[in-house]
Amino acid sequence: MAVKIREKITEKYRQIPNRPGVYLMKDTKGKTIYVGKAKDLKKRLSAYFVKKKNHDAKTQALIEMIHDFEVVLTSSDQEAFILESNLIKEYSPKYNVILKDGKKYPLLRIDMREPYPTLQRVRNIKEDKALYFGPYSSSSSVNRTLKQIQKIFRLRKCKNTQFKNRSRPCLNYQIKACLGLCCNPVSSKEYKRQVKDAILFLKGRSRDVLKKLNRQMAEFSAGFEYEKAAQVRDTIFAIRKVMERQVVVSPDMKDRDVVAFAHREGRVLITVMVVRTGYLIDTSHYPLDLGFKEPDEIFSAFLDQYYKKPEFLPPVVLLSRDIDDRTAMEVLFSKRKGKKVAVQVPVRGEKKRLVEMASNNADGELEKRVLKEKEERATILMLKDLIGMDVLPSRIECFDNSNLSGRDAVSSMVVFTDGRPDKSGYRKYIIRGLDIQDDYAYMFQVLERRFSKENEETPFPDLLVVDGGKGQLGMAMAVLKELNLQGRFMVAGLAKKNSDKGEEFDKIYIPGRSNPLNTNQARKALYLLCQIRDEAHRFAITFQRKRREKRAGGSILDTVPGVGPKKKKTLLRHFKGLSAMKSATWEEVSSLPGINEQLARAILDRLNQ
Repeated sequence: MAVKIREKITEKYRQIPNRPGVYLMKDTKGKTIYVGKAKDLKKRLSAYFVKKKNHDAKTQALIEMIHDFEVVLTSSDQEAFILESNLIKEYSPKYNVILKDGKKYPLLRIDMREPYPTLQRVRNIKEDKALYFGPYSSSSSVNRTLKQIQKIFRLRKCKNTQFKNRSRPCLNYQIKACLGLCCNPVSSKEYKRQVKDAILFLKGRSRDVLKKLNRQMAEFSAGFEYEKAAQVRDTIFAIRKVMERQVVVSPDMKDRDVVAFAHREGRVLITVMVVRTGYLIDTSHYPLDLGFKEPDEIFSAFLDQYYKKPEFLPPVVLLSRDIDDRTAMEVLFSKRKGKKVAVQVPVRGEKKRLVEMASNNADGELEKRVLKEKEERATILMLKDLIGMDVLPSRIECFDNSNLSGRDAVSSMVVFTDGRPDKSGYRKYIIRGLDIQDDYAYMFQVLERRFSKENEETPFPDLLVVDGGKGQLGMAMAVLKELNLQGRFMVAGLAKKNSDKGEEFDKIYIPGRSNPLNTNQARKALYLLCQIRDEAHRFAITFQRKRREKRAGGSILDTVPGVGPKKKKTLLRHFKGLSAMKSATWEEVSSLPGINEQLARAILDRLNQ
């Protein structure tokens, strides 16, 4: 079957002309998995269908997914660029999405249509009328920005449900981190003035915000509103403190983004320096996956996806290297922005100095990441030799149980791929049908559910780590034997050190060996297993705590069929609590809207059980 498909693809390839256009790669189901463009379609597609050697393993695996393809001819390569962008937007092909690193990058969202808008952390840009800021390179970066904004402008932090139902201000109001909109008479107009200042600040217009606030402070002082003037003064001081940490990199005080490209050892990293009114307000690094693309192609793809929203586009984008589609990209960006956007590759002067600064940052960051990957690879090799495995432990899984005196028992599974946490592979398990504390029963149930079948999304691990010494390891091996899984993968037990016996390090046990392994020459491998175990423990504890809090926060009314959130709220508001409701008659309960006699009797029966 595969041979026939290859013959069909080869025949289609022979008929392709040497002209510009767009190609669409399709999988077995006919779904478009990649869209690309080329000045010469035949030459470009020869890399997939003619070239047989020098493909890296990942690219080769992607090529094998192609079961068909289509081409669309265009009159010019600029037209091909525009068409490619539109088709990517239409199909959202899996291997065209490059702005990701296991998950989409975080953004900040604010909807000015709400009477009291609040900044929200999001991962997706919706087709709505809200404002988006970002993308930020990490959660810590977006959290730091959000913390700055809320501290300076005192925007509300609570969710809409909390905001509507609060009866008194929360702690944020007490520490002067919020205006207390939920309880204090703050007009929507006055609050939105604060929000607009925050938006200007996010756009890098700190100087404009300061001018505006200085005028406000003078007006409040002239009107003898000294308390309001003092509040504005505090905001000015906070903004100046932030600006002191920002570096002036451009004396012309203009807005521009500086984008640099670094490529080495099969890895790509793009650095974006955001310069607003001459200040460097943010530097973000984006490691990218090459996928089907050549290094030069990925630069164009990044720019197209990074500047998807016009709010992200400055008047000038400086590039560290030229791209074939630069003219077409200028046209596309200007159309998105609604005004002229210049895409330039400077060769001298102040702009060239900015590009060199961004390039140095990109090269340094990529070198640091490559060195880190090499260290992680060396640790994995060390672990392989320590445990005596035939294959590299690329995928390591670890389970941990958590319960409170046998109640709310849960288990967690964490996955480390090539020495790094792979959170997309994490799993949570609720222990079913067991109200007693029995670690063996927990382990058997969870391992049975985990390993009952193997698929592409969750393949078997190379190494399974058990938290505990010889006893827990023996228990895990017994479970795997009952499941007929012995020998499918390696198992190791990790026991905590016994300080009373003078032990300095945790111990690793493997099947068939009574003594722990000697880790004197393999400390990094030991520390990796400790990190994995601690992560599994954290994940299990967090999940168990949430389950417990959810149960504690429930109500007996939730167990009555027919009583939803709305009726529950009506009952509690009318009777002011369960005690008064319990002593009420069914006639009183059924007199409330939406509650009939049958439901009223069911409620009282449940309360009096």
